[in-house]
Amino acid sequence: MSSQVLVTSGIGFLSLLALWKTLCGSSRKPNLDLDGPKEGHWLIGNVRKIFECGLDYSVKLAEQYGGAVKLTSLYGDVVYLSDPLALYHVIIKDQHDFEEPDAFIVNNKIIFGDGLIATTGEQHRKQRKLLNPVFSTSNMRELLPTLQPIAHRLTSIVVSKLPDDGSYREIDVLSLLSRSALDGVCQAILGYPSNTLDTENDKYTEALRNISPMISKFLYFRPIVPVVMRNFSSYWTRKLVNLITMPWIPTELMKDAREMRRIVEVMDSGSKKAFAEKKAALETAATLSPTNVQPEVDGLKSGRRKDMMDIMMKANSASSSSEQLTDAELLGQMNVMVFAGLDTTTSALSRCIYLLAKNPLAQARLRSEIRDAIKSAQEGSSFSEHDNPLLHLSYDALINLPFLDAIVRETLRLYPSLPYMCRKVHKATTLPLQFPARSSSGAEISSIVVDENVLIVINILATNRNRTIWGDDANEWKPERWLPSPATKDELGMDVPSDGVEVLSSKLPAPILGVKDGIKYPGVYSNMMTFLGGSRSCIGFKFAEMEMKQIIAALVLRLHFVLPTDPDANGHIKEIVWQLKAFHTPVVKPPAGDGVSPTVPLKFRLVQEEDFM
Repeated sequence: MSSQVLVTSGIGFLSLLALWKTLCGSSRKPNLDLDGPKEGHWLIGNVRKIFECGLDYSVKLAEQYGGAVKLTSLYGDVVYLSDPLALYHVIIKDQHDFEEPDAFIVNNKIIFGDGLIATTGEQHRKQRKLLNPVFSTSNMRELLPTLQPIAHRLTSIVVSKLPDDGSYREIDVLSLLSRSALDGVCQAILGYPSNTLDTENDKYTEALRNISPMISKFLYFRPIVPVVMRNFSSYWTRKLVNLITMPWIPTELMKDAREMRRIVEVMDSGSKKAFAEKKAALETAATLSPTNVQPEVDGLKSGRRKDMMDIMMKANSASSSSEQLTDAELLGQMNVMVFAGLDTTTSALSRCIYLLAKNPLAQARLRSEIRDAIKSAQEGSSFSEHDNPLLHLSYDALINLPFLDAIVRETLRLYPSLPYMCRKVHKATTLPLQFPARSSSGAEISSIVVDENVLIVINILATNRNRTIWGDDANEWKPERWLPSPATKDELGMDVPSDGVEVLSSKLPAPILGVKDGIKYPGVYSNMMTFLGGSRSCIGFKFAEMEMKQIIAALVLRLHFVLPTDPDANGHIKEIVWQLKAFHTPVVKPPAGDGVSPTVPLKFRLVQEEDFM
């Protein structure tokens, strides 16, 4: 027992030392002349409330105080930023003065290796230069055939669970969407032969599915990690990790720490194995003479689809020696791409399906658009429900379906998978504001002075819902806002049908949204900040958009779905609510559910002719 007490005391001492260095290294002087909510804990402040009080709270902060709000934290004042001009300086014009916080970089490096989200400066520039062409539209076209059978298999599984008489059956679709997204990233990005829709997870795919929830659990401990890494040698760091993950420490936090370590080790082992196999295959192909190489299609062996790792590794080998990435960096990209494309896509997909279940007219309109596009691609010939009719839609046809595109854009605008991102001020500066904010005294100000080491939290939720930029209905889900204005008889000589369905002219251009009097946000996607902007924007948004559209189209074409309506044994009807922490998490509100377990229960049935417009 004495040894256990000694070890526990050592852990406590090292933890307190790390916390002390963290606090001493932060700017804790209340010198940020900016207004904000006054309530908050005397020690840890009020910044935690944006992670605990939900979406409405985060948006209302910006509406009440403006595009720059002062929050407080354990480590000092925080700027909660959603002003378009200030964000232009932070992520574009002066981006080198506003880097990712150490906690973000160091923690990502420990978990994922030397990938894009764990590097800065010249190393990040070199990685980005190699990867930008990998996510080109031409490569997305070649990856779509990998996603099509996954979406078809997902739909077939749901269909197989339905009654033959055409009645409804409740199905929790969240797990199926998660497995579909996992198969998509594993097969299209890694070339890893996952098949989680039909089989149980292997250790590697199980680790991939569980990494995000575990990261969320340690959100508030992330700032301590870089302090430990800077102040202790690798030997003592390993000792500390070994100590806090010892199995005899019974607390729930330590159990989570042990599970986190196990997941990271499984991910690392599985990724290294897959990477080694990829590298060996490419080296073998390079050493074979042309007469010994089997016929290839687009540089790949026949019968084998292209994946993103193939594209990336070939691009790397073709680069000059000074621009090539190391094996460790390539492995890091592999881990990052899978992580970034899994839970974020699942979150956005489940929200889209939920919103379509709430809006049956939008669902019917989308279904009709997809069917019409398929018939047009087949030159009007019929198709069997047992076939995969979406195979007839090319990448360009799928991506450019107007109402499908509107649904995806509107959902990503209102519900970005990552609602916040952070930057740390590396050089004291003055940030100009597009719209006035308030100083601590309540006076209007047109700029804010930020000192070195101040933390900036980018409020993506508020940027995408800014009423000045997006209109008075910015908080409403209206996919139609992305479509051309409805044609009327007076305008184009066409009638609006009596059922109220809008007739849209294909000759009218889609509106350019997110711009007001020349003012817009510096986002890389549709003038919104969902995928950020600048050199640290999300590099894989085209892949995420393609995967979402393929899965939504496959489900909507064959299935009709609505929210739960049947009471349970106690008379309670399931109500789905979305909790906002690090990610948006759907749960069933008590008493019908536990309010904790992620789930999206919907009622499904086979599509009938009445479900089209």
